[in-house]
Amino acid sequence: MASTRRPTYKAGRPAKGKAQPRNGQADVISASKDAPAADHASPPERPSPSDRPAATVLSFPEPKRKRIRRNIILAASIIAALVAGLLAVVVYSPVFAVQTVTVDGTKMLTPQQVKDALEPLHGKPLPQVNDDEVKQLLQPLVQVKEVTTEARPPSVLVVHIHERTPVALVKQGDVFQLVDVDGVQLGSTQDPGSIQLPVIDGGAGVIGKDLFKAITAVLAALPADVLARLSDASAKSVDAVELKLVDGQTIIWGNAGEKELKARVLAALLKAPADPKNPVQVYDVSVPRHPVTR
Repeated sequence: MASTRRPTYKAGRPAKGKAQPRNGQADVISASKDAPAADHASPPERPSPSDRPAATVLSFPEPKRKRIRRNIILAASIIAALVAGLLAVVVYSPVFAVQTVTVDGTKMLTPQQVKDALEPLHGKPLPQVNDDEVKQLLQPLVQVKEVTTEARPPSVLVVHIHERTPVALVKQGDVFQLVDVDGVQLGSTQDPGSIQLPVIDGGAGVIGKDLFKAITAVLAALPADVLARLSDASAKSVDAVELKLVDGQTIIWGNAGEKELKARVLAALLKAPADPKNPVQVYDVSVPRHPVTR
């Protein structure tokens, strides 16, 4: 039985002395059953992604300006947090609570009266105390006109009192009411001689509100030494205010216009040397630039 295997031919080495083919190829073709055909050669395999070289990544430094801005924002945030914490400690800590109240500026009132009125503030943190709250607590004390406060850590509250200024005594029966320029009653006495202020007979209830305000406005403009020399004050109208000195002289004041100038002129006239031969009975300062004495 004939074999089915195809013969394989190999090119043999040329014998010495024989010439090589001109085209450089062997003159014998070698074929093999196992060798793949050249026309059906498979394409070369592509390398897997793991076999590929890694891509090169360039890292650029952060801009200096951006880095500085970021550091500033971070530092500011830390400082703000610390300040907020400190403020919370100061505002709410019992260490800074009111323990002592000191008072100044009182004349008609006593410091203890003010302290008693401010008793609700004891134990309250100083930063939470404000002037409006203090004024509200002192409202029953009519003698107080204005008030300011000062905190002295850790626990002292200083209260500065500005009292109303009494300008006259209003006679109401056997009692004399001490009043200021607004007619606010600041106290009372049965001995008007103990207080060197002029007397207004009857007050606003008798002479009328407008006349009362005209008189008190004049009295409020007078210096303390002149006010102390007055015995009483009256007015027939808002343009005819008259004052009486304890020595018996009359002061014709007129209306409330130019009251500061009138007060200075009157003070100068009262300081002038007296003439025993021609004693002055009337000081007329109703026209302050042309005062008259007679």
